[in-house]
Amino acid sequence: MDPQPIDAVFENGIFRPLHPHDLGVHDGDQVRLHIEQPVLRTSIDLGCAVFDGLSSAEIDEIERIALDRSRFFPVREIE
Repeated sequence: MDPQPIDAVFENGIFRPLHPHDLGVHDGDQVRLHIEQPVLRTSIDLGCAVFDGLSSAEIDEIERIALDRSRFFPVREIE
């Protein structure tokens, strides 16, 4: 049988699959588990990833648009 990743949660001493599907195993079958903790990314990591793959010129243009406050508020006529 080829290895297949199964996302599971450990509760009360038992691994419970998060998505029930046919695993190809039956009650009493012995399996081998390789435990991997999911990588939790911080908001800073996610924020930095926004610019991944962009050139310096593209990042400069995005920052220029983001910092342009001229369109934040409509021009009001003074009466």
